[in-house]
Amino acid sequence: MSVDERYLVKQIKLKNEKGLYNILDMYGGLLNAIIQKYLQGNHQDKEECIADVLVSIWYHIDSFDPSRNSFKNWIAAIAKYKAIDYVRKSEKEKNYLSKAELTAKSMGQPTTDSQKIDLQILLEELPDIERAIFEKYYFDGVSSSEIATEYKARESWVHNRLSRGRKKLRNILMRSEV
Repeated sequence: MSVDERYLVKQIKLKNEKGLYNILDMYGGLLNAIIQKYLQGNHQDKEECIADVLVSIWYHIDSFDPSRNSFKNWIAAIAKYKAIDYVRKSEKEKNYLSKAELTAKSMGQPTTDSQKIDLQILLEELPDIERAIFEKYYFDGVSSSEIATEYKARESWVHNRLSRGRKKLRNILMRSEV
């Protein structure tokens, strides 16, 4: 480990914020390149990811072991895994419709008779229990705890059924079967 790296590690362990600035000066290009490789195009996510990397370095500096890695490799690994986490997070957001999106796009007040029919046909694709839970939760505004009480089940069971229903509806919409 070089003198510069030892100094950086010491500064971070002493919780001296100048150490973070020094990390950015010395390794900012490396961190940017690693994060850029995974988070192409989204500037805001890149900035947040770099901030998360610095926070991780700050709080986990005691887990750095110079006998196992160089400081440069250690922070590069942190950057890589933080960037992967951001990719997973954005994929999850893309793949799952949020309750707000679902209600706004699919479950909003239909304006035409054909939309009403399409919505009804779409919901008929769900099993009876899931459809009933779905309608109570999204249309009638019944809370998940009330639905759980009605079905004598746990609230997590209700959320599980809602999640499965959203996935099934999304798959149906993606295949354009309705």
